[in-house]
Amino acid sequence: MMARFIPVSSCQFRFSFRELPPSSSTLYPRRFEVSRRRFSIKCSSSESDDGVDSVSINSSTYSWFTGLGGIGMLDTAYLTYLKLTGSDAFCPVGGGTCGDVLNSDYALVFGVPLPMIGFVMYGLVTALSTQLEEGNLPFGVSKSNGRFALFAATTTMASASAYFLYILNTKLSGSSCMYCLVSAFLSFSLFFLALKDVKMQEIQQVVGLQICLALIVVASLTASYSTAQPIPSSSGDIELPYYSTEITTSSSPYATALAKHLNSIGAKMYGAFWCSHCLEQKEMFGREAAKLLNYVECFPEGYKKGTKIFKACSDVGIEGFPTWMINGQVLSGEVELAELAEMSGFSLEQATEAKQLQ
Repeated sequence: MMARFIPVSSCQFRFSFRELPPSSSTLYPRRFEVSRRRFSIKCSSSESDDGVDSVSINSSTYSWFTGLGGIGMLDTAYLTYLKLTGSDAFCPVGGGTCGDVLNSDYALVFGVPLPMIGFVMYGLVTALSTQLEEGNLPFGVSKSNGRFALFAATTTMASASAYFLYILNTKLSGSSCMYCLVSAFLSFSLFFLALKDVKMQEIQQVVGLQICLALIVVASLTASYSTAQPIPSSSGDIELPYYSTEITTSSSPYATALAKHLNSIGAKMYGAFWCSHCLEQKEMFGREAAKLLNYVECFPEGYKKGTKIFKACSDVGIEGFPTWMINGQVLSGEVELAELAEMSGFSLEQATEAKQLQ
């Protein structure tokens, strides 16, 4: 049977002596007695005595926080650009666009653009996770408090995303915004990343924090949206008979030569008559050159709820308009003429010759 030994160097002993009163016999010297009440042994252990962090996160998770937070920053930065410029990416098949969502009253929280708030929150998560991974927090903030702030931030983002999904399905029904859904997915992913490392003894404390933050978020957003007006009618309830669009710009020799080249190589532009971005793309070419394009109308019979997209468009998996199919490559949204020329192999000689004709 093997015995376990505690190193002497790891233990601390404290003794207290008290002198006994002299006895009636003087044959013995003074005696001393060890007071058992003051005898203690304290042994150090290899485990830390600091206790458990209020919110503990596995260090290997920080790289995921940084990566997802960075993607969220890019996504919300693009949405902020769309909001501030009033532009949109492209026209989705369903009709409702990110512009419908971003131009609604629900895209502002107390006057501040919602995507901008999201950008700040994703930036906070990215910065915190990076500094926690490096163990270098500013202003003397402890690692425990940094983890707590990271968990609080992801809880706030997830609560807000859940509220916005409710708004999107009830107040903005019929509108679609892929970038908004991506942001919500990222928020929930960050939240569950933080939640998965919570220990059993921390659950009661964490649940209390979640409930408090969720209530604050919902109350704040409800107060901000108290005067917001929903979109009057969803695009799914609109019935649009087909109509032809008028192109007002004139074509340059360069645009005409490019349109001829695109037609000759079988490049196609897929669009919808009601899509403003399709009209703007044609305006880039001009009236004469646009007629030379191999254009495919995806709703030739008009648009209403339940109308199926034209088979030629569904066969290639069109998700929005305009969409270019050039040499087997897909380009979504409005595309500059120079990019179309590069993608299609429009030669420098052809471009130079076209410019000389201007």
